[in-house]
Amino acid sequence: MPPVQETREGRLPLISLVPNIVTLLGLSVGLTSIRFTFDNRFDIAAGLLILAALIDGLDGLLARRLNAASPFGAELDSLSDFVCFGVAPALLVYHFGLGNLAGMGWLAALFFAICCCLRLARFNVAAKDETSDDKQSFTGVPAPAGAMLGIFPVTLYLADFMDLRDLQLLVAIWMLAVGAMMIARFKTLSLKAMRISRDNAVYVLLAAAIIIGLMLTRLWLFHVAATVLYLSLLAWGVAKRRL
Repeated sequence: MPPVQETREGRLPLISLVPNIVTLLGLSVGLTSIRFTFDNRFDIAAGLLILAALIDGLDGLLARRLNAASPFGAELDSLSDFVCFGVAPALLVYHFGLGNLAGMGWLAALFFAICCCLRLARFNVAAKDETSDDKQSFTGVPAPAGAMLGIFPVTLYLADFMDLRDLQLLVAIWMLAVGAMMIARFKTLSLKAMRISRDNAVYVLLAAAIIIGLMLTRLWLFHVAATVLYLSLLAWGVAKRRL
């Protein structure tokens, strides 16, 4: 019996590594985004960050469904998130529209990245706090959502709405504001907590099909619209709690 027990303890099911492999895939996508940022391929860099955000939602889902969650996986995911949603967006926006502000533009990028780091650290502490009973919401804007908000000036340009590179002070203020939202104390809704009735499931699937279609055909228009909608929901949520 002891040798069998040792064998069981010394071996892991291969499927338990799948969430970590997906996390490493997301990290690779985020790092590749940085590479294309320095090549001035802002479209590819922004698209890869959107892909990294989708992958980030996938690895957590796989860990829960496969019952493969582990402290190692949680730390790996957090480190990957800092690169993909803190460092990469800050470098992208700085290289896109903050370089002419001298030190002020870099300070705005640093502030954004540091706020993302603090946001992730706070999330990790809260996740380990078993006495916390609020599992229905996040505190502040989550790191992936913060990254998607951060690259908004880039996608506005890619969608042919406006080019904010002539208003770099405005871009800097935007990055400061998004960073502040990530470390703020207001509550934001968690998608994992959302519930729908069976009768409405078909409408959700239809909306998902439309969203996927927009992402495949008009990605930048979709991102701009999704950002405006998300900001509206944030404002509505904050106003509702104050009433």
